[in-house]
Amino acid sequence: MSKIKVSPARRAAFELLRKVEEEGAYASSLLSAIPEDRLSREDRALAREIALGVLRWRRTLDYFIEKYSERRTERIDLPVLIALRMGLYQIRHLTRIPHSAAVNESVNLVKQARTASASGMVNAVLRSALRSPADRPGESLSDALEREAVELSHPEWLIERWRDMLGDGETRALALANNEPPAAAFRVNTLRASADEALAALLSEGIAAAPSGLIEGAFLVERGALSAASRAVEEGLIYIQDEASQMVSRLLDPQSGERILDLCAAPGSKSSHIAALTGDGSIVTACDIHPHRLATLVSTCRRLGAAGVQAVALDATRQLPFDESALAFDRVLIDAPCSGTGTLRRNPEIKWRLAPENIHRLSDIQVDLLERGARALAPGGRLVYSTCSIEIEENENVITRFIEGGAPVRIVRPRVPEALITHGGFVRTFPHRHNTDGFFAAVLEKI
Repeated sequence: MSKIKVSPARRAAFELLRKVEEEGAYASSLLSAIPEDRLSREDRALAREIALGVLRWRRTLDYFIEKYSERRTERIDLPVLIALRMGLYQIRHLTRIPHSAAVNESVNLVKQARTASASGMVNAVLRSALRSPADRPGESLSDALEREAVELSHPEWLIERWRDMLGDGETRALALANNEPPAAAFRVNTLRASADEALAALLSEGIAAAPSGLIEGAFLVERGALSAASRAVEEGLIYIQDEASQMVSRLLDPQSGERILDLCAAPGSKSSHIAALTGDGSIVTACDIHPHRLATLVSTCRRLGAAGVQAVALDATRQLPFDESALAFDRVLIDAPCSGTGTLRRNPEIKWRLAPENIHRLSDIQVDLLERGARALAPGGRLVYSTCSIEIEENENVITRFIEGGAPVRIVRPRVPEALITHGGFVRTFPHRHNTDGFFAAVLEKI
């Protein structure tokens, strides 16, 4: 019997999607962890496109699987379901992939997964999809909300929630933006290189970039593929980071000689940025509850030359060891754990795991973190609260609860483009408005 063959890219995407479903892993992290010698650049790009595309369009793909198989997805074994999703995604979204490859390799994936008995069903479903290219997602559904959720590939409760906040048109635009790959953004690590040196290093790798028109110090890739394997990244000349995420560190306005507390710091994106903004002249105390994530932070800061960052493992929802210190912090950053609904472009699995009650639970933790951080802040010091969530309960409502609870702070109007400032004096970015992750930030001063 001849050996069953599957391309390395599809095999990698299949294994990754199984881990996402079975282990609660994140696709982007798994993709970054694939050894460089395992996949070529082309195979890595295809594996990424298929895996993230399947996760972004999962609800839509499952609608067609149920339509063509005449069975609920809950009744289909996971390896078979993943192979079907991969095949359908390639047929409906990747026009450069030959249909024969999409079908045959999906069939071979289920054979390799020792579910060969389902190979006929996989073949039949995908052949039905090929015969029905004009079928529209959700067209057979009578419920308008369910039909829209299938078409936009988002949970119904998120669609309803965003409608209340943004209205119908913007909700649709946001959901569609979430299903697109994010722009490749980075910052130059000024502790290692000037902007000219970093851009020249990238250009030698075939990557051209230009300054962001939105966030000072941010750059966007215009040509070429930027990844963690880039020499400029490995040598610490640049750091891959979304524009909105970069903005948060700048809102803190850190200065050389200051004591700065980053209360939820791992994996080190903002701690290392703060160090760079001060020329590594500040003392940044970077805290996180998870030691393994702090290990990543330490490694990141070492690669970037951020020697002034000190890692501390602690639970920031409990009394901080800094509370009684006579040397309070000049700046405090609370980039709080959140639902992550602003990052669905790069972490699409979040929308299938999140539930409404998660948001309410997180808001209580966020208020607690604010109270702890404020106690460690010196009078006149600046505190920045941020999330990568677009939910009001985790953002404006958290600040309102914090201030109404008697917090000795005032809201400071941030120095960012006027288009990013809300009526309440906060900062908000959205994927569909600004082509960035969805971020919220409040700048507060202790009085």
